[in-house]
Amino acid sequence: MRSGFIGIIGRPNVGKSTLMNSMLGEKIAITSAKPQTTLNRITGIYTDMEYDGGEGIQMIFLDTPGIHKPHNKLGAAINETAVNTLDGVDVILLIVDGTLDFGRGDEAVIKLMQETDCPRLLAINKTDMISPETYLELYKRYEETGLFDDIYGISALKGDNVRMLRDKLTEYMPEGPMYYPEDIATNHPERFIVSEIIREKLMHYLKDEVPHGVFVEIEYFNEPEEEGGITEIGAVIYCEKKSHKGIIIGKNGNKLKGVGKAARKDIEALVGGKVYLSLWVKVKENWRDSERTIRSWGYKDDH
Repeated sequence: MRSGFIGIIGRPNVGKSTLMNSMLGEKIAITSAKPQTTLNRITGIYTDMEYDGGEGIQMIFLDTPGIHKPHNKLGAAINETAVNTLDGVDVILLIVDGTLDFGRGDEAVIKLMQETDCPRLLAINKTDMISPETYLELYKRYEETGLFDDIYGISALKGDNVRMLRDKLTEYMPEGPMYYPEDIATNHPERFIVSEIIREKLMHYLKDEVPHGVFVEIEYFNEPEEEGGITEIGAVIYCEKKSHKGIIIGKNGNKLKGVGKAARKDIEALVGGKVYLSLWVKVKENWRDSERTIRSWGYKDDH
């Protein structure tokens, strides 16, 4: 059997989570039009037991937070999580947004990759939104670095060339064990995925200044005792300011109700049954600059 680890890196909002979901054929990482959606390293597991005449393959994708210039301790911890992913993987897959000009942020990521010695692949995303000339110009810019074993143009959202890229990644997988059961797509517990689903809905519903100061903590997760019963979930949404609490709740609680309704739909698909979801909003001022809070909520990478 072949198995290995693939580190997905890139700047914020380039489509890393969308690509991983597309690779796996199911949604395990949240996506949003807002940058810095992914705060933790998300593990996605692709297993094909029919690969190579039944020899089998398992690829473990590590979807990392976007590498950026940090403005608080949370941002620094997020960067650390992304950079640490470069150690110990079999392949690094860099995702860039083809609609954006090459800038200082891209130069910083290139410098990080120069310090690695494993195979490196590049995926230029959102090619469905750019001209062939723009793609070729960006292709040449990255090819000239001499860093990449292969370069692909893809659309993670539409699935263009995603399967081709996944097939190419299989060629870099060494012989190894099956790390996870073949029927799971992530090693994260349901509680974590539920908290991420709620945070995704908050991203869609809230104003730009609020989402990055929001953290979701699951208070309880009670599975039904009988088949066909209701799963009861309670979650606390923490924000940094009292004014943000009002924005999250909305007039007559309408915004929070909208978040809850949208989240419950996805959570029911996850657990395969009815869900009763309760949401509360609490203020924890300046938590993104609290080392203790960042560590206790799992954002600090102790790799």
